[in-house]
Amino acid sequence: MKIVIVGAGFTGTQLARRLINEKNEVTLIDNNAETVGHASNSLDCSVIPADGNSLETLEAAGIAKADALVCVTSSDEVNMITCSLVDAVYPNVLKIARVRNFAYYMNKEKVHKKQVEFSSEKQRPLYGIDYMIHPDVEAAQAIVHAVESGAVSDVVTFENSEYELTRVVIEKGSKFAGAALMDLRSMTDTPFLISYVESHGFPRLPSGKTVLEEGDFIGVLTKKGDIAKILELTGTEVETIDKIALVGAGKIGTQIAEKLLSNKKQKSFLLRLFGKSKIINSNFAIVDSDKLLAKEAAERFPEAKVFVGDITDENFLYEESLTTYDLVICATHNHELNMVGAAYLESLGVGKTVSLVESAPFAEIARKLGVDVPVPLRDTVVDSILSHLRGKTVTGIHTISSGSLEIIEFAMPIKSKISGKTLQEIANPGTFLVLLIKKAGTENYVIPTGSTSIDVNDQLIIIADADKSKKLMASFGVK
Repeated sequence: MKIVIVGAGFTGTQLARRLINEKNEVTLIDNNAETVGHASNSLDCSVIPADGNSLETLEAAGIAKADALVCVTSSDEVNMITCSLVDAVYPNVLKIARVRNFAYYMNKEKVHKKQVEFSSEKQRPLYGIDYMIHPDVEAAQAIVHAVESGAVSDVVTFENSEYELTRVVIEKGSKFAGAALMDLRSMTDTPFLISYVESHGFPRLPSGKTVLEEGDFIGVLTKKGDIAKILELTGTEVETIDKIALVGAGKIGTQIAEKLLSNKKQKSFLLRLFGKSKIINSNFAIVDSDKLLAKEAAERFPEAKVFVGDITDENFLYEESLTTYDLVICATHNHELNMVGAAYLESLGVGKTVSLVESAPFAEIARKLGVDVPVPLRDTVVDSILSHLRGKTVTGIHTISSGSLEIIEFAMPIKSKISGKTLQEIANPGTFLVLLIKKAGTENYVIPTGSTSIDVNDQLIIIADADKSKKLMASFGVK
C-alpha cells in the first residue's frame, strides 16, 4: 500500500514505523523543521517539510496514486480540512483523521446514523473522512474492557466474541510451573489456549512442547468469566471487586463513568461485578482536584460519590478511605500523575490499579512500579488506525508485548489459496497461531483444533510476529 501521513509527531512516526516494517510505501508531511529532522533521521521513508493541507504538497507526496491518507497533526481543523480537500479531488483515497474535539466526533456519528436511517444508498462521509479516531474514546473503551475483566492484567477483547485474552504471570508454586503446554489441559475442564509466552522480557509463540517456568508471562485465551479458574492454576490470587474509585473527571474519566454507570449494558455488568441487587453510592467514587469538574461529575452521576482532592495527598486518601477500595482507575490527562498515583495507591493497600499512560514504553515502567493494568493511550490510537488500513476484511488490530506481537481479526476473502485447508496443513510454528474461528453461517467463535478447516467467509482471529504479519495476511489472501 501507498500511504500519505500528515503529521510527524509521536503518533505519525509510530504509525509510519509500523507501516514501513510491513513493507508499505509511506510518505510523511510536516511543517515543523525539528519534527521533520527527527523523522528523516529515524525512518526509512520520504519526509516532506511543508503544510499538509496544501493540495500542491499532497500531490507532490503522491496522493493521486495513494491508497490512504492519515491525518494526525495536533490541529483537528487541519486534519479535517486536509481530508475534505483530498475527498473533493481524490474521493477513492481512504481518509482517516484523528480528532480531539468531542463535538466533531459526535457530529460524524450522528450524521452517519441519520444517513443510515433516511437513505438506503451509500452517502459520502461527513467532512470527507472515512474513519474518525478520537483518542479519548479509544482509551476509555480500553480501560472499560480492563475493568470488565476484573483488572487482573492486560486484557484484549474481540468484536462479537465471548472470548478474551489475558496476560497472566506464572507465580511461585503455580501448578503450571515446570509443565509443558500439552499437559495443561488435564489440569482443568475449562477450555483455554496459551497464545504466547514471555520469558525474561522476550515473547514467543509457543508449541505443545513449550515448558512454562516461574515468572513467565502467558497470554491466556478464555471465555469471559472463566479466567478466574485459570488464575487459580497460575497461582494468582483472585480478589473480589466491591468498591471502585475513578480518578479524573475530565473527558476520558467522564466517558469511563458513563460506560460503567449510565449504559444499561454496563449497569448489568456492574451488578454482576458487585454481586448485589442494587448499586449503592459508596461502591463507585469519582475523584478530581478540580472543583468545577468534580461539581459537573456530581451532577451528571448522582449514583456516584464524588470527592475533591489530590491523590498524592496521603491525609486526603485516608480521610476518604480511598486506600480501602478494591480498584482505582487513574485516568486524568496527566499521564505521569496517573502512573505515579496508581503505584502510590497500590503501595497503600488498594487492591488493583488501572492507569492511563502515554505509550507502551511507559506501560512497561508502570508495571515495574506495581501498576496492575497500564493502558497506553497512543498505542490504542495507532492500533485503531492500523485496523482500517489492513483491508476491508480486517476488523481489528491489537498489539501486545510492547508491539512485538500482533493480533488480527479478519474474514477469509473469496480468493484465497489456503481456503479449504486445515490448520495442520497450513501450520508454521513460531510464526502464527489461529486463536479463534467462527465458521461462516454460525454465530459463535470457537477455539480450533488442527483438523479445523478454513473456508471462505470464516471469521478468524490470529496472533503473529508483528514484523511478519503483513506477509502472513497476504498468504491468507488479505490485501
